[in-house]
Amino acid sequence: MRGHIVTAVVMLGVSGCGMGPEWTAPPGNVMTNQPPLFQPAVVYANPTFVPGGDSQSFWETLVDVVRNYFPIEREEPLRMIGNMPTEGKLTTAAQVSPTFFEPWRHDTGDDDGRLENTLQTIRRYAVVRVVPAPTQGGYWVEFTVHKELEDNVRPDHATAGAATLRYDSTLTGIVNPVTGDETTVGWIDKGRDTALEQAMIDHLLSRCAPAGGSLPGRLPGT
Repeated sequence: MRGHIVTAVVMLGVSGCGMGPEWTAPPGNVMTNQPPLFQPAVVYANPTFVPGGDSQSFWETLVDVVRNYFPIEREEPLRMIGNMPTEGKLTTAAQVSPTFFEPWRHDTGDDDGRLENTLQTIRRYAVVRVVPAPTQGGYWVEFTVHKELEDNVRPDHATAGAATLRYDSTLTGIVNPVTGDETTVGWIDKGRDTALEQAMIDHLLSRCAPAGGSLPGRLPGT
């Protein structure tokens, strides 16, 4: 019986891969042949230097890369005020992170994170800061991916105490305490997803690397 279940899960995962867009998996992604729960080494400095010329073209490339991972919520593009270039900032919307059954999504950096997403509700969002470096012919880009755990009064679909009013916490405003959906108290900060930050940096550098050249920004010894 277990063999049939495993076969069904594997076939579901394989069929799911065909649903998503064409993609070249970044290092550490579950779609590579790396072993399960593999944590990729830190290859790039963060912030990292990215070569680039025209600020508008560079910003459009950055936006295109980030959209592969998160929906963008707010943009503060690079601008020229007189002869002075200003910093740019890009903030994405928070979204619930993918499980092992969503291999076409890329907003988690490694298998360890996907396992965590599968077992509990995790969401992520990214903040990207861009500092012009005209004398160096490019930009310093910092990727910060925040990870948060959903804070519920009790686990979803729990039956204990579901049919009675609880007095051990403040009221949450549920209209129907029996059939109403559980409200989210908030989100608990779980730190940064450095694996996804590395994947996004690698993706951006691969778009900005000179033709036939190697990726810049690598740390010594990697």
